Amino acid sequence: MTEIDDAAPALPDPDAAEAALVAKLRAWNVPFTRHAHAPLHTVEDSVALRGELPGGHCKNLFLKEKNGPHWLVVCEETRRVRIPDIARAAGAGRMSFGKPDAMAALLGVRPGAVTPLGLVNDAEGQVRLILDAQLFAAEILNCHPLRNDATVALRTADLLRVFEATGHAPIRLDFDALEAQAAAAQAAQG
Repeated sequence: MTEIDDAAPALPDPDAAEAALVAKLRAWNVPFTRHAHAPLHTVEDSVALRGELPGGHCKNLFLKEKNGPHWLVVCEETRRVRIPDIARAAGAGRMSFGKPDAMAALLGVRPGAVTPLGLVNDAEGQVRLILDAQLFAAEILNCHPLRNDATVALRTADLLRVFEATGHAPIRLDFDALEAQAAAAQAAQG
């Protein structure tokens, strides 16, 4: 298991990190299309600056279970998620956002560049994966290639093959049901 300390690990040069990712995608016969753009740090930035890229767009949450593992949640970019609802549905303990040093050590990315493709850097399988079932119904998905100044579009089936190749068996959650339950709970309180 990788030890995570308080000092943030040095990340590789973004060009080198992306080149290593591209080499793996090619070795796994995963076709993709790359789109360059200004750096994106939030979903709002993404919607405003990326243009009209067809397909689903990933929002990624890097979470840490209290006294437990790290988690990567991949959902549709417009989802309003409640971390306690995700934890409960996944059968996990209390979760909060993971620290940037752990993100760098486990996924090889900085905040703002979190991507499901970061799992290629989690060779020891320390990050558990949760997928929004509705997002993964899209034929094409868009995500960062380990940097936030580009987006890659790839077939959903191919991204699922990447997860398989990296040894990350996803937990699929019905995010529509999670949102409906949250709305019902809020209506009952208000």
